Amino acid sequence: MQTDSKQRIAAVALVAAGVCFLLYPAIRPFADEDSLAGAEAFASDAWVIAHLLAVVAFILFALGWLGLAQRLQTRLARSSVVITWIGVGLTLTYYGAEVFGLHAIGATVADKQDVTLLQLANDVRFGPGISVLVAGLLLLTFGVLLAEIAVWRSGDLPRWSGLPLVVGFALYLPQYLASQPVRVAHAALITAGCFWIASALWRAHRRPVPL
Repeated sequence: MQTDSKQRIAAVALVAAGVCFLLYPAIRPFADEDSLAGAEAFASDAWVIAHLLAVVAFILFALGWLGLAQRLQTRLARSSVVITWIGVGLTLTYYGAEVFGLHAIGATVADKQDVTLLQLANDVRFGPGISVLVAGLLLLTFGVLLAEIAVWRSGDLPRWSGLPLVVGFALYLPQYLASQPVRVAHAALITAGCFWIASALWRAHRRPVPL
């Protein structure tokens, strides 16, 4: 497959990732998670669909990032891919628990009408898995930062095109504590960053790859 085709595929992957990142908080049900309403949110199909969209978003983002590194062809860009992929892998282990673990807990609580069982949701979220999530998102942010530095140095793509993603992923942890409108706005920032990089790759695919 020619390099320009790989770049176009990477651009499409990043656009799709951006859409999925935005749909995740838009579809995800929000409710008081210490109540039966919270349990019903966990147990809903919307909960599963939203979180699976987030999983798809991270996977597509990782694939798109490979195309960026292939465009830049620098050691820094390749290092960015390795670090980003490790970060995505660690992050997705936590999302697996969110998708299926909390869904099962919510269904049980809603069936038994016993909100005391919701403590299990906190055990899942704030047990050992939280350290894996933190490590994953920190690595992901660092990988994206390295890519932005590589983009800046290359002069091949718009210099600031990676900045929205650096800011977006740096804010990923604190945005978990925010309301739905704030989380949607945060997702929109990441989506805009994905679109910007995708657009830059698509426009650049006919130019010779920088040496």
